[in-house]
Amino acid sequence: MKIYMIRHGQTDWNKTGKLQGQTDIPLNEAGRALAVKAGHALRDVPFTRVISSPLSRAVETAKLVLAAAGRVLPVEKDPRIEEISFGDLEGAVMKGTELSPEAEEFQAFFDAPEKYRPAENGETLEQLLKRTGDFLADLAASGQEHDTVLVSVHGACMRALQANILHNPVSEFWNGCVPPNCAVSVAVLEEGTWRLASRDTVYE
Repeated sequence: MKIYMIRHGQTDWNKTGKLQGQTDIPLNEAGRALAVKAGHALRDVPFTRVISSPLSRAVETAKLVLAAAGRVLPVEKDPRIEEISFGDLEGAVMKGTELSPEAEEFQAFFDAPEKYRPAENGETLEQLLKRTGDFLADLAASGQEHDTVLVSVHGACMRALQANILHNPVSEFWNGCVPPNCAVSVAVLEEGTWRLASRDTVYE
């Protein structure tokens, strides 16, 4: 089995540096165009299945990739690959010139993830790692050897999937950076074990 993990295309909140989390923000035109480019680049990939986060930006990305690649497949939705919840901080501005008051403290999420503590009603990285790990385990158990699966997700969710595959500690959660919009990473299931084959390819 092979999975192609793609982060959703750009949204207006991505552009302005706002925390999205599980707030359902749609793609903007730039995000849609990038998803179409990714689909064209992946047109020779024989997808047999598509699984997406339930959030509309991920679902639309999956549909645009499929259409551009000339594939017709139903999009399954799985809440275990939804983005991490930032709770009461969702909508706060964390990048740019007009930062929210919480921005400095929140920087630990990126710089020292092992020290990150979520806001009220938010989710820990450990909780995110648990549900994405369960998703990978169930996919490995239920899928077919010949399956090639498009998995449409989010930035932190993609890194959580990869951290599970690489067995990284929370301190190495980001593995260098946040994946860009529509970055594609590929993992292969070999004898019951996931292996990361490529990381963060962006098709411009």
